[in-house]
Amino acid sequence: MASDRTPIDIDPRSGFCKSNSIFYSKRKPISLPANEFLDVTTFISSRAHNGKIAFIDASTGHYLTFPEVWRAIDSVASCLSEMGVRKGQVVLLLSPNSIFFPIVCLSVMSLGAIITTTNPLNTPQEIRKQIADSKPILAFTTQTLLPKLSGTGLPIVLIGQHDNLSIKQSRIVSSLEDMIKKDPSSLGTRVRERVSQDDTATLLYSSGTTGASKGVVSSHRNLIAMVQTIVNRFRLEDGEQTFICTVPMFHIYGLVAFASGLLASGSTIVVLSKFEMDEMLSAIVKYRATYLPLVPPILVALINHAETVKSKYDLGTLQSVLSGGAPLSKEVIEGFSEKYPTVRILQGYGLTETTGIGASTDSAEESKRYGTAGLLSPSMEAKIVDPETGEPFPVNRTGELWLRGPSVMKGYFSNPEATTSTLDSQGWLRTGDICYIDDDGYIFVVDRLKELIKYKGYQVPPAELEALLLTHPEIADAAVIPFPDKDVGQFPMAYVVRKAGINLSEVAVMDFVAKQVAPYKKIRRVAFVGSIPKNPSGKILRKDLIKLATSKL
Repeated sequence: MASDRTPIDIDPRSGFCKSNSIFYSKRKPISLPANEFLDVTTFISSRAHNGKIAFIDASTGHYLTFPEVWRAIDSVASCLSEMGVRKGQVVLLLSPNSIFFPIVCLSVMSLGAIITTTNPLNTPQEIRKQIADSKPILAFTTQTLLPKLSGTGLPIVLIGQHDNLSIKQSRIVSSLEDMIKKDPSSLGTRVRERVSQDDTATLLYSSGTTGASKGVVSSHRNLIAMVQTIVNRFRLEDGEQTFICTVPMFHIYGLVAFASGLLASGSTIVVLSKFEMDEMLSAIVKYRATYLPLVPPILVALINHAETVKSKYDLGTLQSVLSGGAPLSKEVIEGFSEKYPTVRILQGYGLTETTGIGASTDSAEESKRYGTAGLLSPSMEAKIVDPETGEPFPVNRTGELWLRGPSVMKGYFSNPEATTSTLDSQGWLRTGDICYIDDDGYIFVVDRLKELIKYKGYQVPPAELEALLLTHPEIADAAVIPFPDKDVGQFPMAYVVRKAGINLSEVAVMDFVAKQVAPYKKIRRVAFVGSIPKNPSGKILRKDLIKLATSKL
């Protein structure tokens, strides 16, 4: 993306340029490969490092060395080519985290084909909706998840152990294990199509900055830029590191970091198929992990149970925890630093639309800027814009955050209207987040532009639930807010003011709503308060309630 950069009048402290009202990243720019015809798989495989073991299965101890990973990718890509998979075609991956997840993704992308992932917790209906939109020609899944693809008619490659007797063979075309075992040279000449950096690599589904779930189109260039950002962020050239992968690989951060990017650094990734606190802590000890990605609730649990954790587990090798999803409060950061003084906290902010990280704190010192989402990622540009007038703001003014850079998506799949409303002609992505950037270039997220709650991609309007709650004879006032959740994104939480002398329970409130709305609109958490905070015109101050709710995490 061409930059309007005019270095003469950029404030070195904030990164703000007065002549064009753009904030520029203060971090060292990333360098993109000059070769236009380059796929992300080839780019990662060509990076030199001294790494030995690439992936370890935390539960079984089974591992793959770097040469084994690249041999497996070559074999699977050759088998897919022989099956007729071609550039531009879509392949679906429905699987929990595993050491084979990256092999599928990188094999598909090496052919110029497109990987689309889906959440294993999704219902068959949600998966069918994604299939109808993305039109994959083939699916990879596990035997356990096979029923969720029933009736789709998709040919299927099975991942992991399976019982041949219990599988309808007509839909199964191969197993990943068999594909990995094949010698590529025995399969004939692979059809090698030229893949450019601008070609589509991934199609991940996101609720977008607003609205219903949409396919986010990311290019090989987007992924290559994010690989560079990740490697630079952790300065992994300084030596081998071991990461515990707790985040889902079907999600953009899990995919770009743990299923692809970190391979470029020679780091070892210990894969948990699902999150479980004791298994995570045991894996840190057993594999001498140095980096641990977390969401804020896990960080808080580590603080609250620090004495028990430290008495049972030696976490002496752990250097950093990586937190995302919501900025951490001063209390949480200081509490963690007090309990685990040798472990630094790093934070990140990003969207599926930015192919992962858009801003981050990359040192303990940066994380002490409490409440921040961090500094802009390398080569990323930002504007703070008045959502009503479009006027760009300088430092310390609050408006919608717009981002532009080499990792910003190409657009939404087969949805030009949504693309146009989110991505302008100059490449600026409207994030939907209300932010300000301070005098030192740190981004602070203060609100969402749209009040919609995003539950598994479904839109839940708070006003609809509030109107329903107010029909309850024992409720005097109510407000509904999004509550962050690692599995569903957000769920509706209600703050309720009971009428005088009434002893209405949390369960009664949830049951009242549940009987009258679709399952995804259910209230899943209730807090009783004396009054609902409102501004002088009577508008609910949701951000105050969100702050109150999340401060207790």
